Amino acid sequence: MSNSDSPRTGVILAAGFGSRLAGTQDATDLKPLTPVAGTPLLIRTLNSLETAGCTRAVIVVGYGMETVQEEIQDRYDGPLSLTFAVNEHYDLQNGVSVLAARPHLNGSPFLLTMADHVLGDTLMEKARHHQPPERGATLLVDHKLDSIFDMDDATKVRVEDGRPQAIGKQLDDYNCVDTGVFVATDGLMEALSAVYAAKGDAALSDGIQRLMGEGRMQTLDIGSGFWQDVDTPEMLDHAEEMLMGDLVPAE
Repeated sequence: MSNSDSPRTGVILAAGFGSRLAGTQDATDLKPLTPVAGTPLLIRTLNSLETAGCTRAVIVVGYGMETVQEEIQDRYDGPLSLTFAVNEHYDLQNGVSVLAARPHLNGSPFLLTMADHVLGDTLMEKARHHQPPERGATLLVDHKLDSIFDMDDATKVRVEDGRPQAIGKQLDDYNCVDTGVFVATDGLMEALSAVYAAKGDAALSDGIQRLMGEGRMQTLDIGSGFWQDVDTPEMLDHAEEMLMGDLVPAE
């Protein structure tokens, strides 16, 4: 077994309010539990981590944490061992949620995902076989710009020779978008910790910017891989159409 295929821990960010999706489903107003084609988003993410070769998942909870934890423990019957990390400051930016997982990782490389993304098997297989740069991280990116459902909402990235040169939602000059999936080392945690210490808050993009500045950030093209962010009712409808209409590219 190569280093890149060794079992990893997956980290899932599931602490936020998810206010843009609240109330769209009768079943729940909690975003991680919102069903997409009959399966809650967070369960889908756990299944994707299995595909990526993970043996364990650290789920960072915050808003609605008791309900999320109870529902997932009750409904998930897969092989991953589950650890719940609490982000008490879930009103802050998402980098704080990433840092909440750090005590549970023991400095090991990890796969970082969001609870509100539907991820195809091809994408997760790429993550499974990828080794991140030393003390750095790799962001999986999608160059299929014509397939992006809501480009205004997407985080744009400009990549040259496999390295990100710029990242941001308002970026004008870009050639791919951020899929929200990372293969990372503790170097990302170090970067986020430094930002948090300085500002009392940290966005994941702040950590990425620090690693970019130090030459420790790479990108990985997902090729034909499928993913869909589920932030709004419209995105939810689109994800369901893709999944239920068999419009997802052959995995």
